[in-house]
Amino acid sequence: MMTEISEAHARELAKQAARKAELAEICQRDLAGCDRILFEAGCGHGHWLSDYAEAHPDTICVGIDLISWRIRKGNDKKAKRGIQNLYFYKAELGEFLGALPASLRFERTVLLFPDPWPKAKHHRRRMVQSALLDELARRTDVGGEFCFRSDDRPYFDWAVEHLQAHDEWIIDEAAPWPYESETYFQSLMDAYFSVIAKRV
Repeated sequence: MMTEISEAHARELAKQAARKAELAEICQRDLAGCDRILFEAGCGHGHWLSDYAEAHPDTICVGIDLISWRIRKGNDKKAKRGIQNLYFYKAELGEFLGALPASLRFERTVLLFPDPWPKAKHHRRRMVQSALLDELARRTDVGGEFCFRSDDRPYFDWAVEHLQAHDEWIIDEAAPWPYESETYFQSLMDAYFSVIAKRV
C-alpha cells in the first residue's frame, strides 16, 4: 500500500513539474523582450483586463485563472478585438509566479473580487497572505501598485491588515483606482471596497 501511494505521489509530482516547465516555456516565449507587466491574478473571463489592455496599448497585460473556460473566454475577447498586448494563462498563482522570468517586473498587480473563503478554517486559502505580498514586493519596483477590490468586508479588512503589517507596502488612500470597467460580477453587487498600496 505504501509503495502504491509513493508511486502515485511521484506521478503527481512529475505531472506538476511537466506543467510548470511547459508554463515557463510559454511565458518566456510570449513575454520575450518584455521587462514589466500589469498582472491580474484570478482574471475570470478577462472582461476588466481586456478593457484595460485595449485602453493602454503600451502596457503588457497578463491574467491568470484556474478555470479553463474562463481563459478561453478571455482569449476570445482578445482575438475578437485584436488586442496585441494581452496574455491569458491557465495557472495557479504560485505556479505562475515560479514560471515567470526572474527579471520580469510588475508595475501593478490587481486582485478583483477574489474568493473570500469566509470560514476561519479556510482563511489560509485566501490569496492575500504575507507570503504573496513578499513575492509581489520582490517583483515590484518602488512606486509600483497592489490594487485590491472586494465586496466582502471581512476579507477587505483582512487585506488592509496584511498590507499595514508589511514593511514593503504602504496604503495610498489618495491613489485613484487604475481603471474603471464594470465587470459582470461587479454589476451584481450593492457595494464593494477598494484599497491601493504602493511598494516602498
